[in-house]
Amino acid sequence: MRILGLDLGEKRIGVALSDPLGWTAQGLQVIPVSGSLENSIASIQRIARQYEVERVIVGLPRNMDGSLSPVAKKIKEFAGLLSKRLGIPVEMYDERLTTRAAERVLLEADLSRSRRRKVIDKMAAVFILQGYLDALALKDKNENRLD
Repeated sequence: MRILGLDLGEKRIGVALSDPLGWTAQGLQVIPVSGSLENSIASIQRIARQYEVERVIVGLPRNMDGSLSPVAKKIKEFAGLLSKRLGIPVEMYDERLTTRAAERVLLEADLSRSRRRKVIDKMAAVFILQGYLDALALKDKNENRLD
């Protein structure tokens, strides 16, 4: 089952895709946010169709105390619209610190500032999706455990 991970931003949307078994997340691309919301949704719809995606995970920005950030409402609205358009489940996943983690990895890789700017959103989407996949695997493991 392929799962798409999204890191929604004001200027760019980072996109990550799981492998067919749902074990690992790979960065796929960055969609520039320009024009209407419909353009962004149409781009995501094309990707979902191309890779036969069965579920989408959208990063939900929370504050460190767990409360929703100011942009969370817009992201929830976008996720609802996306779910209607795609006809598949769209779930929210806590994205706290994913952009910072992605930036740390890119700094350690010694990428230039301009190169980091081009891939940071895609890397954040990878962290969001991989976190979701790991949580899903842990849940499955615990449910299948014999006591």
